[in-house]
Amino acid sequence: MTNGPAPAFIPLSVPELRGREWDYVKDCLDTGWVSSVGAYVDRFERAVAEAVGVAHGVAVMNGTAALHLALRIAGVQAGDEVLVSDLTFIAPANAIRYLDAHPVFVDADPVTWQMDATRVEAFLAGSCRREGERLVNRETGRRVACLLPVDVAGHPVDLDPLLELARRYGLPLVEDASECLGAHYKDVPAGSRADMACLSFNGNKVITTGGGGMLLTNREDWARRAKYLSTTAKDDAVEFVHGEVGYNYRMTNVLAALGCAQLEHLGPYVARKRAIAARYREGLAGIPGLLPMEEPPWARSIFWMYTVLVDPAAYGLDSRGLLAELGARNIQARPLWQPMHLSPAHAGCQTLGGAVAERLNRQGLSIPCSVGLTDADQDRVIQTLAGLARS
Repeated sequence: MTNGPAPAFIPLSVPELRGREWDYVKDCLDTGWVSSVGAYVDRFERAVAEAVGVAHGVAVMNGTAALHLALRIAGVQAGDEVLVSDLTFIAPANAIRYLDAHPVFVDADPVTWQMDATRVEAFLAGSCRREGERLVNRETGRRVACLLPVDVAGHPVDLDPLLELARRYGLPLVEDASECLGAHYKDVPAGSRADMACLSFNGNKVITTGGGGMLLTNREDWARRAKYLSTTAKDDAVEFVHGEVGYNYRMTNVLAALGCAQLEHLGPYVARKRAIAARYREGLAGIPGLLPMEEPPWARSIFWMYTVLVDPAAYGLDSRGLLAELGARNIQARPLWQPMHLSPAHAGCQTLGGAVAERLNRQGLSIPCSVGLTDADQDRVIQTLAGLARS
């Protein structure tokens, strides 16, 4: 590299605040409705539920809280097992453990990177047995209680095979759609067909509330129970009577106000994400050793994180070497998550496969894809990737 001023920093994925965020948040401050009760909370819940095509939304403090509530409402109990994606951020695995239940990690499909339904089917058919109404893991003797597929990197999981298995074996299906708001599966919004779905509005998501999440469902009784549990299970607000152990999980009105403003731009933001992905696909096509995530005909991804697989033999660097070289040039990148079966926090959990998740972790690298990424900055990323490739 030549001496001189460092090039401008290009972040991986940062919020885009271009709408009425200031107006709505100021309204909260002016009226004093800043806590976990207020008109913006109700408005945000209705608007997100409508965007996803479900009847009910329950806004909470983060996506992990939504997952925790969903699993409890789905009937997961201490000692149960939940089949969950191996390639994922740690939140869904942690949520399972919050209930003193056990994750069973399911490897990724090598093409879509999502939960491999063939492994789920083989496990349920060959490694489980019926004991009355219970489905029991032959190896551990524990009840299998739920399926929890994760929509990875803005791409929906192939849900139909998993839903068929869930119905066949009497299991609820909770979809972790945290990274997938605005995506579509077979022409319907991601998260709309699961028994429950969970969203995240963290700062790097396509729309953000700074921190926040939501549980989505078509069942009124489950939505009502989620609101009850997320407001400390309070039965009498005057005498402070609590019928059971609940959680202080409700989203604040200020954060919901931010979310309402953000949601007004969901369509344009998703369109921009897809345009960035299309420019990357075209710009990187001639660079050997960089392989983008596939988008099969049944999926419409939001490309929340634009991720490529780095083949070191063809490219000349491995993913971590490329990560360092990009960082030295003020371009932020990020590997995919450590597979859950390798996480020290979840050591000893049963795993169905794991080799695909390990390969994706070893080779995967996400590159800048903020909604506000300029064409000039994207061109700089593409040119840098081309320049670093083995000539």
